[in-house]
Amino acid sequence: MFSKLKQQLKESMERFSKEKITTRRISEKDIDEFFDENEIELLQMDIAVEVVDFLRKEMKEKLVNKSVKRGKIREEIEKALKGSLMEIVKVNGTDIEEIIDKNKGEGKPACFVFLGFNGSGKTTTIARIAKYLIDRGYKPVMAAADTFRAAAIEQIEIHAKNLGIKLIKHQYGADPAAVVFDAVKYAQSKKHDAVLVDTAGRTHIDKNLMDELEKIIRVNQPDLRILVIDSLTGNDAVEQARKFNEAVGVDAVIMTKVDVNEKGGSIFSVCYAINKPVIFLGTGQGYGDIEKFNPERFVERLVE
Repeated sequence: MFSKLKQQLKESMERFSKEKITTRRISEKDIDEFFDENEIELLQMDIAVEVVDFLRKEMKEKLVNKSVKRGKIREEIEKALKGSLMEIVKVNGTDIEEIIDKNKGEGKPACFVFLGFNGSGKTTTIARIAKYLIDRGYKPVMAAADTFRAAAIEQIEIHAKNLGIKLIKHQYGADPAAVVFDAVKYAQSKKHDAVLVDTAGRTHIDKNLMDELEKIIRVNQPDLRILVIDSLTGNDAVEQARKFNEAVGVDAVIMTKVDVNEKGGSIFSVCYAINKPVIFLGTGQGYGDIEKFNPERFVERLVE
């Protein structure tokens, strides 16, 4: 009996010694060394400093003291980093088609209000979403609620004519909330499926315009408040997302100009900042150059 126990103890010690030689526990130093080597590259991808700091902290919480094979530590950190990046961008999604279909069942059109800074590509994004919906058998209406900026109504009117859809507009200086109200009323009476609302580009310090936007939303209760952000703005995208979310609330985000921005890290930064889903990416200049955001494909492409 004792000889058997002695043999088992010997085998156990041999396994322990072998494991000690072939494996090692990940340390905080391992994590810090990894990030020290890669931090500049992550920042150059337009991933905000606060996101990089969060990832470093999370890697330590997930990995410190984890036993892995020697020589596989870096691989394990990279695998965990990829998982954390996925968690950031894989926010509970918002599907505009599901919203439209649900509203149709209730006998009313869906209302989507588009927000954003000047130059973010908001108006052309609305045209692309209109084309996207038309291609899928829906009947959208556009609302020219930017009654502030010179030529804004003419700009969206060109898109509406090109796409062959109805544009609801008032005169410059009119109440934008009334424009949206009339557009929704028209869409419901004519059995259109969705109202796509163009609003004046603004910054968070434009108090009057922000108050105007708040009124549009309060009066019309849109199904989605969609923030359009130029992906080339880099870390400024975080500030834009936070300020709009604080001022009027954001339900979803569309990132534009990703075709000329190979970095794409601003998408992580925006999702991290406001915890809202990116639903579409603008990928070119044409009406068809828009695609649904795919978190898995995006992360794979970024870390490959």
